[in-house]
Amino acid sequence: MSELPKYTVGIDLGTTNTVVSYFETNSDEPVIRLLPIQQLVGAGVIEDGEQLPSFLYQPLSQERSEFPSSLPWESGTWVGGRYARDRGAEVPHRFVASAKSWLCQSGVDRKKAFLPFGSEADVEKISPFEATCQYLRHVAGNWRSKMACLLSDQAVILTVPASFDEQARKLTEEAAKSLGLENLTILEEPLAALYAWVSNQGEGWRKEVQAGDVILVCDVGGGTSDFSLITVTDESGNLGLERTAVGEHILLGGDNMDLALAYQAKAKMEQSKKLTSWQLRGLWYQARKIKEDVLSGKISNATFTVLGSGIKKLIGGTVKAEFSFEEINRTLTEGFFPVCSIEDHPQEVIRAAVKEIGLPYASDAAVTKHLARFIARNATKEGFKWPTKILFNGGVFNCEAMRSRVVAVINSWLNEMEQPALTALNYSSLDQSVAFGASYYGWSRQGKGIRIRAGIPRSYYIEVESSMPAIPGFDAPKKACCVASFGMEEGSEASLKGETFALRTGEPVKFKFLSSSVRQEDTSGLVIDDWDEDEIEEAAVMEITLEPEPGLESPVPVQLGARVTEVGTLELFFQNPESGKRWSLEYHVRENESN
Repeated sequence: MSELPKYTVGIDLGTTNTVVSYFETNSDEPVIRLLPIQQLVGAGVIEDGEQLPSFLYQPLSQERSEFPSSLPWESGTWVGGRYARDRGAEVPHRFVASAKSWLCQSGVDRKKAFLPFGSEADVEKISPFEATCQYLRHVAGNWRSKMACLLSDQAVILTVPASFDEQARKLTEEAAKSLGLENLTILEEPLAALYAWVSNQGEGWRKEVQAGDVILVCDVGGGTSDFSLITVTDESGNLGLERTAVGEHILLGGDNMDLALAYQAKAKMEQSKKLTSWQLRGLWYQARKIKEDVLSGKISNATFTVLGSGIKKLIGGTVKAEFSFEEINRTLTEGFFPVCSIEDHPQEVIRAAVKEIGLPYASDAAVTKHLARFIARNATKEGFKWPTKILFNGGVFNCEAMRSRVVAVINSWLNEMEQPALTALNYSSLDQSVAFGASYYGWSRQGKGIRIRAGIPRSYYIEVESSMPAIPGFDAPKKACCVASFGMEEGSEASLKGETFALRTGEPVKFKFLSSSVRQEDTSGLVIDDWDEDEIEEAAVMEITLEPEPGLESPVPVQLGARVTEVGTLELFFQNPESGKRWSLEYHVRENESN
């Protein structure tokens, strides 16, 4: 591979849709283009689309025989794209949706084949990881067909939710690298959305904001809700952008809204006929497209349809439910964006002791309440500034009524705090912004565009075993030592002065890395004895044998140091203060790339 690839490619691997953009790396200006994606849209009909619906469908054998042509990169079992989305809504037990959400479900083996979840034994299963590989395989095959070169030879920026856990990030990276995408960078979606806005505005972005402004990026996608705060800074007379806060993982988005519409349709239909669980799932999948079409203004009313169950009931057994735009808009706006105060936070409910395995959706569907908690938590921090601008992202906000509701709710909070009202920053296409922003980020990394100072999106810790006498049946208590604080910049180093630790060498040991998106005030070197279960989570476990140093008996007294490299790798140092001997570990905390 040449040092400077011909193209830089931005890929938004979304829960609902996948979008690809690119520009010529050597160009004087980043002329970012959208790559049309070939896909199956009907039996044997292949067309280009601006986006690839992120769904998979397993056709029946008789359906396969009706396909006069297919895409060479499709697997023998699954097809993706528009045909999968539309046909899967009719045959839900052969349909995979929300693979991206399953990829961040820590309660399952994400490499185990169990999707479609709950389907019958005669349906071949696929894992969330392999489904992700399938979407990327489609993108790579389409790229080669359209551009007559390999995607693996290009610089690729792949986006993920800011709230993705470390395992989901790692699996996303692994899926990309399994297809040869070694020149890879992982970028958080809210940052990509802001990069897209900067790109769209050109130099005019400096007229839209001023030093001291705080931009709230409100990103409600197909599977997650992400909130970030970006501060506009004055850097020697020039405006800069710096991320100052990132929200927690919230599995709440378009999927929840689709299900809400499905239940509304079910209630209407069951006035005349009781539906089965698979018929409800079919309504859920229909709701995805209906929601998109209604919110984007393509249709003013919608009809849900359920076929009768059983061959004899297909004819004359169809049940329908019709909805006006006003009904759908009211269900989604009032249900997911209710008016609330800044003290009105998500309700935690007492749940059943036993539940089926599934996606860990947020227990409270009110996005505005989650937003209130995010802002309220950050308002307690020293130096906090209230948001003055808001940038929306995610297809949900194609609906003007929802954007207006969020602005109105936040401004009611600001009014109570005697703060100026915020205003919305406009962007032309919310469906394509993340992919375009990913490409522009590639441009900024060449030093040719504005760079958002983001640093690492979480605080990171290593687990430390307490020193105490052995007790039968009990492990020694564990502590957490912060080794890299939230926002630590690439290229920066922290010396964790103070406490000296004991390092075991010459024998197999485990290093457990922990992370937190909530404890953003923890400083490097801080040792924590107790923490709440939802504050700090396990990020990774590394098993290694550290080389002993002659003359130093294990365990060795060491002091800690940490550095975040320019490519987002956390380098952790253990140094003996007397001999100067140093042991080091590396852990990827933000993005992985090769240049």
